[in-house]
Amino acid sequence: MARPRRIVLVRHGESEGNADDTVYEREPDHALRLTETGRRQAEETGERLRELFGTERVSVYVSPYRRTHETFRAFRLDPGQVRVREEPRLREQDWGNWQDRDDVRLQKAYRDAYGHFFYRFAQGESGADVYDRVGAFLESLYRSFEAPDHPPNVLLVTHGLTMRLFCMRWFHWTVADFESLSNPGNAETRTLLLGEDGRYHLDRPFERWRTPEPYGTHRIEWQGDDR
Repeated sequence: MARPRRIVLVRHGESEGNADDTVYEREPDHALRLTETGRRQAEETGERLRELFGTERVSVYVSPYRRTHETFRAFRLDPGQVRVREEPRLREQDWGNWQDRDDVRLQKAYRDAYGHFFYRFAQGESGADVYDRVGAFLESLYRSFEAPDHPPNVLLVTHGLTMRLFCMRWFHWTVADFESLSNPGNAETRTLLLGEDGRYHLDRPFERWRTPEPYGTHRIEWQGDDR
């Protein structure tokens, strides 16, 4: 099995929706573009990624949203080094179709009271729903490592909540741990590094916005997983 040395997760750069949440009333979430700030953020991250990967090959998976595709293009990775696939399971949490700003703000308040993992947006998804599809993708990804010529790097260009849920699934974090974590900033990365012990380690933790409140056994593995 040719496990990659690095699995890099990247959140898209600042989008029109990040800058102005009224845009969701006029445009589909999946069609929103990067702002000028978002493009600069992605270009800066691209510089660091090109330095990180050097001449090594990279297997890339991109969420089907416009802002993630634009983010990836701004990285300007060498086309000869990358194998790119669009991966719908890495898309943003679905909050419904046309989104009324006041209704979404009310639902966010409900979510805060009910729980970020279990609350399901009307006509949309819960964090648990996203966890399930991210878990299905992770199993597909892990099977891809069986190819003897698998690239030494994997790059996922996705969304903040999806990044947290990917790590939750990979490192076996609890729901309480997940709900205590903040999204990374736009165009921020988190990297799973393969250590000499054969386990993956997260290069840096997600910031916490509160102390976890578990129902039962509390265990979070910042430093490695069981794979």
